[in-house]
Amino acid sequence: MAPAWLREEITAAGGAIPFERFMDLALHHPLHGYYARRIHSVGPRGDFATSATLSPVLARAIAAWILSQPRLLPIIEVGAGDGSLAHSLRAALPWRVRIRLRHHIVETSAPLAAKQARLLGSRVRWHTSMQAALHHCGGEALIFHNELVDAFPVARWQRGLGLWRELGVSASSNNELGPVLLAPGRPNTLAAAWLLPEGQIIESHASFRTWLAGWRAAWSGGAMLTIDYGAADPSIYARQPHGTLRGFLLHQRVDGPAIYQNVGRQDLTADVNFSDLVRWGSELGLETTRLLHQAEFLHAHARSARDRALADPQGAGGAFMVLEQRAAPLPG
Repeated sequence: MAPAWLREEITAAGGAIPFERFMDLALHHPLHGYYARRIHSVGPRGDFATSATLSPVLARAIAAWILSQPRLLPIIEVGAGDGSLAHSLRAALPWRVRIRLRHHIVETSAPLAAKQARLLGSRVRWHTSMQAALHHCGGEALIFHNELVDAFPVARWQRGLGLWRELGVSASSNNELGPVLLAPGRPNTLAAAWLLPEGQIIESHASFRTWLAGWRAAWSGGAMLTIDYGAADPSIYARQPHGTLRGFLLHQRVDGPAIYQNVGRQDLTADVNFSDLVRWGSELGLETTRLLHQAEFLHAHARSARDRALADPQGAGGAFMVLEQRAAPLPG
């Protein structure tokens, strides 16, 4: 059933809204959104788990990445979940580095920021925007984020008769939410140029590009790690005719019509097209220095059985990718 606040939004828009808008409201509405108010926790007992909540191996690998940089710059973690990654990262760094390190977190979810603060205390400074964090860092920083891009709302498109039409969301006469085809257009994703079958649905994280463009000019130097699940070629949609969108409610995956239920009470996510991230970064003056599978990034730091499971190329180690980009000088 469509909640009243969402039904009003759909009615005001003429009977349908783009799926990207629906997902943005479902996740980030200030009163009813999943991340803004409803998220319970991150981890084995929460709504979903991340690599950082399952093992410290990712933190050890990021610590090694920080130590490999030419200079010890301030660090900014974006979307820090329950704080597990930041906590393990500090433990993995030599104490001489820890006492000098300026550690910042950008977090827009009030429930998660409170959880992070309880775990990390005064060792970290919090911000609600990248612009504010970069201002405190003097423009230069090492930036990293784990499973952030997949939390950005996606636009969905379906191919038919050689055209791409955007997918929207409408409410039926009995107040049930469901998909509807909107006008033809040009998706902002390289997937639109791939040879894909009729009826194929694709997703675009173009909202992430918009977010990145909003603070890129404030970032004058450093490097960024993007860690997420996805792929860098057309294989992202192999055997996925309906795209990669799915939901998670208390660790249970939901697909199909269930995507439109429990609005604001479940997570929504889609695989990340890393080919798009590389292209968008280049357009915004970012130089891609490495793109590799998580298995390669974690291999040297995996010690326990759980670590090795996360670094398994046939499992999470192959499903996740790591993109390293550097801030190149902006023209003009």
